[in-house]
Amino acid sequence: MSKVLDIVMAGVISGIVAYTTSQLGVAGTVIGAVLGSMLYQLMNHFFRKPIDNVDSLRTQKMESSIFYVFPLILILGIEVLYLLASFYHFSGQIFQSLETATGWNLFRTIGIGLLIMGVYPLLEPDRIDRKYGLIVMAVGVVKLMAGFVDYQSPLVSLYLPLFQQFSELISLVLITALLYVIVYIIHDSMPVKAGDDEEYKSKTKKAGQIESQIDKLIKNDKEQGKDQDKPDKK
Repeated sequence: MSKVLDIVMAGVISGIVAYTTSQLGVAGTVIGAVLGSMLYQLMNHFFRKPIDNVDSLRTQKMESSIFYVFPLILILGIEVLYLLASFYHFSGQIFQSLETATGWNLFRTIGIGLLIMGVYPLLEPDRIDRKYGLIVMAVGVVKLMAGFVDYQSPLVSLYLPLFQQFSELISLVLITALLYVIVYIIHDSMPVKAGDDEEYKSKTKKAGQIESQIDKLIKNDKEQGKDQDKPDKK
């Protein structure tokens, strides 16, 4: 797992450095390296150390959660930028650069990606709950619809006024849904919860008490057997 995590962190850091360098030149390389180093430390603290203390089943579940949540965090960030673009010029510039980089297919790309991601929990419910997959797919459908608002078709004409009048409200709902999924997937994949730990200690204590009582009974039976085997003194 540590090797996989190293590969993920290396890929993320390389992407950050490449992007900031392309946007800001040499200064961007320095900024990207600093951001990458900070991100490495955070991921190392929050993911690798807990992983070293859990069993293989929980490790697999946490690994799945990391890979599943990371794209959702990026999409959440893009949705936040989209919401803030109406109020802040800087956010609007960043969002426009993302739109340009994807050939003005950003929402359609996000929508298709979320639909694909939503299928995974339906296939592997032991690792990620099905309900999260359904929420992700619902968000993907909405983003896919938003990506086709510039198309001329009778179907788009039906829902276009809704997106035009309630764009900010829809964005807030999607942000809330993504945040809910991210937080609870991370929460569900935590190594040991306080309640589970106390329950485990309680069960272990009871098992020890039962084992001690069984040992006493066996010991008493043996002593009684020895007493019966001794010849009576006349």
